[in-house]
Amino acid sequence: MRLGRSLRSAKVLAGATIAILVLLAAAFAPILAPHDPNDQNLLTILTPPIWQTGGDPAFPLGTDSLGRDVLSRLLFGARSALTVAVLGSFGALLIGGVLAHLAGYFGGAVDWVIGRAVDVWMSFPPVVLALILMLGLGIGLDKVIYAIILVDWTRFCRVLRSEVMVVSRRDYVAAARLVGFSHLRVILKEVLPASTPLLITLVSLEMGIAVIVEAILSFVGMGVSSNQVAWGQMIADSRQDVAESPWQMVLPMLAIFITVAAFNLLGDGLRRTLDVRLVESRGA
Repeated sequence: MRLGRSLRSAKVLAGATIAILVLLAAAFAPILAPHDPNDQNLLTILTPPIWQTGGDPAFPLGTDSLGRDVLSRLLFGARSALTVAVLGSFGALLIGGVLAHLAGYFGGAVDWVIGRAVDVWMSFPPVVLALILMLGLGIGLDKVIYAIILVDWTRFCRVLRSEVMVVSRRDYVAAARLVGFSHLRVILKEVLPASTPLLITLVSLEMGIAVIVEAILSFVGMGVSSNQVAWGQMIADSRQDVAESPWQMVLPMLAIFITVAAFNLLGDGLRRTLDVRLVESRGA
């Protein structure tokens, strides 16, 4: 019933449609890209997009200062962004979700220790903490994923902890304990299904955050390696030629905006349709 209600939400449909299109573009980038994203052609430097005077059909969105095809780089940049978004978000979910369920279910000393750890970790600005971690981890797509997991697990832990505490005090959970179910079985069979809608919403929103973090790290040269393509890297490379060829900066920024907006729409739409309290309040 909740799934059907979600599919009737305009926000969910719009966000899911855009996200799927970006995902398909990233998955089939080797097929869709007209050129190798790293191929340099000094004879075609700063070729304008095809709709402008001087545009070349071989380079539909033009080329950059090294003659590399912008469209191909956008497609392969989507691969980097979505790889980080998916793996980073689910990694943060795994750590934060486990700790949140332990803290919310057991409470007491367990909750206090996990809560203090979250407070200390969240006292650092997320982007600054990610930059510090990248200095220690090094450069590479896998290092960006690790940094996002280590920074953003606290988002899941703090929000989910409150939800798990509410669910753990419901009658059916108490009944499961009285029957003699183990703590692990109660968490997996009774508490986790009730917190899953919130988990799905948080993952969708976290994906948008991960795309932005990856772009920031790539922009400052601490993201992907030199042989990989990232949207933040494209923005950084376009700064010196922004007056002559602004499309080099506008296009990757637009790609980031569209992707993040899709995940935010999806997350907000899922929250409004899957959260029982919001649905009941609107019904009332």
